[in-house]
Amino acid sequence: MLTDPESQPAPDLTAVWDAVLRELRPEVTDATFHIWVQPLSAAACTGGTLFVRAPDHIRSWVEERFQGLIRRAAKRAGVAAAIEVVAEEWSAPEGGAAASQPARAPAAEPDSELAGLNPRYTFEQFVICDGNRLAHGAALAVAEQPGQTYNPLFLHGPPGLGKTHLLHAIGNYVQEYGAGLRVRYATVDTFTGDFVRAVRSGNTREFRARFRDADVLLVDDVQFLADKLKTEEEFFHTFNALYEAGSQLVITSDRAPRDIGALEARLRERFECGLVASVEAPDFDARMAILEKRARLDAVGGVPEETLAQIARMVTTSVRALEGALIRVVAYASLRGDEPGPELAARVLGTLYGSSSHEGRASTLAEIQAAAAGALDVAPELLIAHDRRPKVALARQVAMYLAREMTEESLPAIGRHFGGRNHSTVLHAHRRVTGDIESRDETRQAVDRTRRALGGRAADRS
Repeated sequence: MLTDPESQPAPDLTAVWDAVLRELRPEVTDATFHIWVQPLSAAACTGGTLFVRAPDHIRSWVEERFQGLIRRAAKRAGVAAAIEVVAEEWSAPEGGAAASQPARAPAAEPDSELAGLNPRYTFEQFVICDGNRLAHGAALAVAEQPGQTYNPLFLHGPPGLGKTHLLHAIGNYVQEYGAGLRVRYATVDTFTGDFVRAVRSGNTREFRARFRDADVLLVDDVQFLADKLKTEEEFFHTFNALYEAGSQLVITSDRAPRDIGALEARLRERFECGLVASVEAPDFDARMAILEKRARLDAVGGVPEETLAQIARMVTTSVRALEGALIRVVAYASLRGDEPGPELAARVLGTLYGSSSHEGRASTLAEIQAAAAGALDVAPELLIAHDRRPKVALARQVAMYLAREMTEESLPAIGRHFGGRNHSTVLHAHRRVTGDIESRDETRQAVDRTRRALGGRAADRS
């Protein structure tokens, strides 16, 4: 019988997920299991729904191709009637059973704030290259001696290049070797949401205690503080309290402190009082190393070096896009029964990333889509889907704007390339971005990042 949350005790999520996997394992090939299923984990089981965590780079694919398979396995196992695939940073609903993260430091009790740390993001898994050497070295120094070197540490760079990886690696390292030091990890969206709920419920004291008693505070995507005046003020006081207490602060952003528009000067000064380190795109050799390590860690065998080189040549926008491209090629080969050769990689990735050579020619629509998706950290396929989430919508609008500015394609042709949209949608996107470039930092930065990814090959026609 299915678990009744009103009458049954909270289920053991490890046992729940093991039961689902036992039903699911015979239904898929070894390659499919290693690529798509092994990275998943149970996040909560409540109200007849099993919430399944999936890494960002495979979540949309899992939702589209494997959610039904997982749901049927869960029903056969008798643990849930419905499945919902959620992000890794997702928090369990109130009253639901959430996956616990055991404290690894022997002197510490389990800390519920650690649920957001991804155990796969460690220093050992991080590939060092010229573009991230300073950021990696500083992050490791901070992890080894929290509060004593580089405080605060501010890591910045375009999405998908490893900032979040380093942030989680610091947290995991401190948990392993920090002798009970308290670690708190949060995105700015989480911090903002918790703060708003605390204000509404009149329980700000508990909120402040949760963040201000940390020995190490890790905050992701701090650029989204801009224009959130009350949250920004609360974060300023949290920063000061921790800094004065000698606690370590590590912050990430998609841009340097001086480039975060609408951020209060006093907070910008705090960010710049420590070490500011950039994370830049990996070169070809580093991209090859990333692919080789990813293939090894995911137990993806049989991928020739020539195929990895083809992927490395075609995908240059981000580490996340690179890993996603490898998964896409291997999955395609597995599902079709083909060998994952370089020709197959070129065919599978060609519509998303185009040719590897950008010299002497204009951008293609596929290249612009891939660059905009990388700049906004969304899956490229979402730009042609009917997905209206703000982040996806912005990436789509930026891509449509640059498609009109940087190619000779007609409005109807551009619309067809974006999932069959009509010419008026493209025209609206172009007008919207044109206006927002002057008034919204987020839009201007997104356009600039996309242009840089494309190499700035074409100037505006206007």
